[in-house]
Amino acid sequence: MAMLARLDPTIDWSVKNQARMHVRNGDPPYRSTVDAMRRWPETATAVSVRRITQDGFEVCAPFGLADLFGLVLRPTPCFRGAKHPQYLQRIEAKGWLSSWPCLQVKDATAAP
Repeated sequence: MAMLARLDPTIDWSVKNQARMHVRNGDPPYRSTVDAMRRWPETATAVSVRRITQDGFEVCAPFGLADLFGLVLRPTPCFRGAKHPQYLQRIEAKGWLSSWPCLQVKDATAAP
């Protein structure tokens, strides 16, 4: 993270080792990056982009990009039941609604 902070110190960088996140989250080991992303709290944050060529990128979004571009916070299926309070606490802790008042928080029973 020190390297990222040197690149742009105005960003509050957060880097997680996905190979160990299953332990923190109480999940079985993730089979792949996509498997791990399906267990993230919100559909809009379950998005990754990697550079594959000088001019090419690969986007991975197991729940699609509509919620991200539509400013919608919606829980993934893993956070619709017993983990739903964690989803709501995360939104509060991140302060997203203060930073981006146009965000729409969707109910846990809403379809992705």
